[in-house]
Amino acid sequence: MYYNEMFDGDRVRAPYAMLSNWIATMPAEFRQMKQAEAEALFRRIGITFAVYGEGGDPDRLMPFDMMPRVFLQDEWRKLERGIKQRARALNAFLRDVYGRGEIIRAGRVPAALVYRNIAYEKAMVGFVPPRGVYSHIVGIDIVRTGRDEFHVLEDNCRTPSGVSYMLENREIMMRMFPTLFRNNRIEPVDSYPAMLRRMLVSVAPTKCRDNPTIVILTPGPYNSAYYEHSFLADLMGVELVEGSDLFVDGELVYMRTTEGPKRVDVIYRRIDDAYLDPLCFRRDSALGVPGLMDVYRSGGVSIVSAPGAGVADDKAIYIFVPEMIRFYLGEEPILKNVDTWALWREDDLAYALDNLSELVVKEVHGSGGYGMLIGPKASKAEIAEFAQRIKANPANYIAQPTLSLSTCPTFVDEGIAPRHVDLRPFCLCGDRVELVPGGLTRVAMREGSLVVNSSQGGGVKDTWVLSE
Repeated sequence: MYYNEMFDGDRVRAPYAMLSNWIATMPAEFRQMKQAEAEALFRRIGITFAVYGEGGDPDRLMPFDMMPRVFLQDEWRKLERGIKQRARALNAFLRDVYGRGEIIRAGRVPAALVYRNIAYEKAMVGFVPPRGVYSHIVGIDIVRTGRDEFHVLEDNCRTPSGVSYMLENREIMMRMFPTLFRNNRIEPVDSYPAMLRRMLVSVAPTKCRDNPTIVILTPGPYNSAYYEHSFLADLMGVELVEGSDLFVDGELVYMRTTEGPKRVDVIYRRIDDAYLDPLCFRRDSALGVPGLMDVYRSGGVSIVSAPGAGVADDKAIYIFVPEMIRFYLGEEPILKNVDTWALWREDDLAYALDNLSELVVKEVHGSGGYGMLIGPKASKAEIAEFAQRIKANPANYIAQPTLSLSTCPTFVDEGIAPRHVDLRPFCLCGDRVELVPGGLTRVAMREGSLVVNSSQGGGVKDTWVLSE
């Protein structure tokens, strides 16, 4: 049985009380007109995403649902406390494992999961970034299973995407339904770009003496999140650059401009670790900046987020985040993990193989909804084939129960129907830990689907937090 966030039987739950009349009195023709208007705005603005490996034009229009998801203030306060707590613990873990490794010495996290992890960057060992922050933008994926039951599905500590959709969803909703916003007290999210810029300034390197020059480093227009890169650069008033626009001279990084070289202090990078510096990582990379890591380690530039931050969001490490919170913060976790079986453990492997038809199995390094098995939706042949893959490399997988993701009312062709949702808030970590009241709500547009990723047919909603 799924928790319906709007309805308790025939009764409308408190967060949605002010929307029930809006929905009931909206003619189908008006809804269809507004949906077409939203799609036209998305297309004109250029809000698309790329799906690699498909023929034809890979750019797709992001499916947008006009029915917002709503949280009460007390619900949001719990989420906010839990998100900040988790972000602090993840950064404490990164400081530790690139330093003395106390949590490993204490036997709380297996050494092999960290030091043999492909996301662990040896080039970062012994180096502490400004303010001791490794993961500056933490995107935490949260699912709801009951009235007061929230679970963290996974952490994203590298370059989490989607915040542009959060901002554009709100902008489009306010443009299409201004009266709805005038009549309701909804917390704003438009302060995010200013908060992001303030955070980037706060982690300027030790050699920066004046107002830091900030750039966003993108792989280029063919990247799936390029729209977001250019969007954030525009909102923050900073330059969007590619690797070829930057160069190292001595102990500093410079940007090529029409007026000559300009020093760069903070790089908000949206490219993977492997491509950052061909002298340190992949030699064949044409996306990065040769010599960047030497400047970084000497305090000449800051990289946001730090190389190697991904070891904290690995699905095998996810299991130990509650223990990180206890170990580093001396607190009990506010947000629960999903029950998880680590298939490199013999007992967990045996249980998972016996119950594949009831479980979700994920690749430890997988993302985007790929490389996973949803047991209740899979055929016997698919389960048998996946079992062989697990047996061949158990350490590459974790298993979790099929969660009863909550549903939100969603506009579909037939009218309004419940669809499963998750939430990705974006927590900023610099001289302070903060986030705007809201996040990216992703919705599985297909009936019965539990996969909300855009690459798998998911869409997005505006997320409202009501003021008191």
